[in-house]
Amino acid sequence: MYIARESSKLWRRITLEYSVEWPILKEKWKFLLFGLIFQYLHGLAARAVHYLHRPGPVLQDIGFRLLPELGADKAYISETLFSFMFFSFVLWTLHPFILTSKRIYTVLVWYRCLAILVVSQILRIASFMATQLPGPNYHCREGSKMASLPHPKNVSEVLFLNFPYGVVYGCGDLIFSSHMIFTLVFVLTYQKYGSKRWIKQLAWSLAVILSFLIVASRKHYSVDVVVAWYTVNLVAFFVDKQLHDAEVSDRSLNGGSPILPSTTKDKDGQTKEELHKLMNGTNAEISSDWRQRMPANGKVLDDGSPKFGGANLSDIVLNGS
Repeated sequence: MYIARESSKLWRRITLEYSVEWPILKEKWKFLLFGLIFQYLHGLAARAVHYLHRPGPVLQDIGFRLLPELGADKAYISETLFSFMFFSFVLWTLHPFILTSKRIYTVLVWYRCLAILVVSQILRIASFMATQLPGPNYHCREGSKMASLPHPKNVSEVLFLNFPYGVVYGCGDLIFSSHMIFTLVFVLTYQKYGSKRWIKQLAWSLAVILSFLIVASRKHYSVDVVVAWYTVNLVAFFVDKQLHDAEVSDRSLNGGSPILPSTTKDKDGQTKEELHKLMNGTNAEISSDWRQRMPANGKVLDDGSPKFGGANLSDIVLNGS
């Protein structure tokens, strides 16, 4: 009985959250699709530079001198940490569909993330295409059969990236680290929109640890990691400016004007409290968590409601478009 009741509540939260996120998705889907397609184009560029890679002596690197070499058999350590951070972030962005605490809009968070990722990856492609450094990874060194690729036998070998072999054992795409791009984008996003201070501190600590592990695993030179740190932060800063994110980024749980005031009526006669109920579920859920949601983009109107494009949130939710 308890499981059935909780399952019903969960399903209701999912469907109600879907009704809120869907209109935003219909407005932003073109860029989101472009961002996903660009991930493939980024992989295609990394595959192409592997054909240009020529193995040579490993360059002098202060990180290699200071950090002990983990060895090829321990390369999984950095990959495991990166995977943990990646999937943890994905789950966090989906929490509005599960939990009653709704501080973000999933679509807008991924809109922001993909914007930063695409700009950072464009800079990365320009960097590793301009100069191909001899790879420090074990399979990219002199004497390894995987260090350089023969000319492709057919187009499909290039277009399909020789997945997953070509993705895991790539060479030449060094400046700057793709792992650090994703990691820093996720950490910066949670720093901006997350609510748990200890998670923010843990996320930054793990990002630093991952930086050292990448160098210790000889997957990148130290310069690849250092460039990623300041480039992604600068890109995030300018993307936020373009998205006018500062207008809605400083919203505390207890202070400031609520995004959906509970005292005003909208044009169709429904109160904003009812809209908040629509977004969060039952009355009990509202009373237990009266947290305003923090859009990753948009503007706040004079009545306190967020605006996306040409429509405010109340019009989006009530009219379904």
